[in-house]
Amino acid sequence: MKKIKYSLTNAPLLLLSDWKIPFKLYIDECGEGLGAALHQVQIVNDKPHKGPICFISRQIKHTEARYQASQLECLFLMWNLEKISYYLYGSTFEVITDLDAVKSLLNMETQNRRMLRWQIAIQEYRGNMIIVHKYGNIPKNANSLSKWVLKNTPENPAYVPENENLKFQLKELTSQIWEHSYSKKLEKSISKIKISIFLIL
Repeated sequence: MKKIKYSLTNAPLLLLSDWKIPFKLYIDECGEGLGAALHQVQIVNDKPHKGPICFISRQIKHTEARYQASQLECLFLMWNLEKISYYLYGSTFEVITDLDAVKSLLNMETQNRRMLRWQIAIQEYRGNMIIVHKYGNIPKNANSLSKWVLKNTPENPAYVPENENLKFQLKELTSQIWEHSYSKKLEKSISKIKISIFLIL
């Protein structure tokens, strides 16, 4: 068990951040949750290896569910920058996303106060951050984190009691959706992880 824990939290499965190397932040959101994965390309065993530094995700709050799509997308970017600022502040990094509004947040003209606040807040990253729009090309880990957020129950470490009775459009994947959209992809991902762990052990 100790070997498995070590393998899952160390290179090549989970990398230790190196501030001399640019970061890549992959972000995604759906109607229920937000998910992101921070990556780097490092030299592992004398070979370039792209791997994750950390993962973050959360449910969309009750008040946020009323936001317009563009506002929700920009909120997600701001939340990510705030949560992992200790990795990104002063570092060079790319934000890779399929969210249209995020691409134009730095330079958009808006009279919306909320969007204007975010636009001002994001300026501290100008010069270090590049936003790359890649429609439909977001890694499955960030995509899965946004769709499979933990339910707001006492078993969840991020449990918020006042949000317990909130209802979201997507509660869980139906068996049919799972079968056609995710099962085969998940099987491939699991098999790769098993192979990686086997090689390390």
